[in-house]
Amino acid sequence: MPKTVARQQYRPTAADLLAARERTLRDVIAPGLDVLFCGINPGLYSAATGFHFARPGNRFWPALHTGGFTPRRFDPSEGRALLALGYGVTNIVARTTATAVELSLDELRSGKKRLERAVKRYRPRIVAIVGITAYRAAFDRPDATLGEQPERLFDSMLWVLPNTSGLNAHHQAPDFERAFSELRAAVQRLKRRARPATR
Repeated sequence: MPKTVARQQYRPTAADLLAARERTLRDVIAPGLDVLFCGINPGLYSAATGFHFARPGNRFWPALHTGGFTPRRFDPSEGRALLALGYGVTNIVARTTATAVELSLDELRSGKKRLERAVKRYRPRIVAIVGITAYRAAFDRPDATLGEQPERLFDSMLWVLPNTSGLNAHHQAPDFERAFSELRAAVQRLKRRARPATR
């Protein structure tokens, strides 16, 4: 697996960030994933580098590791290596913005339809939305809480994680570790149930 080097090699300039508004990010996705992690939308830093959750200070990659999903902390440049572990990454909304507050309610609800199409095609065991405020808006669930949701997307369990952006002051490292660990435990339970019975 590649070493963690990308952040040290390339830091986008102000001009790069400005130009990134015109870009979208390629999904990290394949059929039959254990978890499809779904961010809100690409930020300027992620779009400029081409990597999901790439902004320094975003807690997604550390939380994946402390939550038990990766054997070490991956760099955002290693995102495609998640596929071999059974995980993927997409976004509710494809449009790049400086912050998620720039997204309209209509965009988020249209993004839900985009996500539904991807889930119908790829059939992950669990869809994990990384951001409860966006989930509440996109899915019209104003009272939703973190964790497993009562509804499903086709056959996929829906799960909500806290927003890992460094701008989210409501959650700290132990909160992310706990939330991601709970999701990891749910994955393990589903996989145990799916195993064929042995004699």
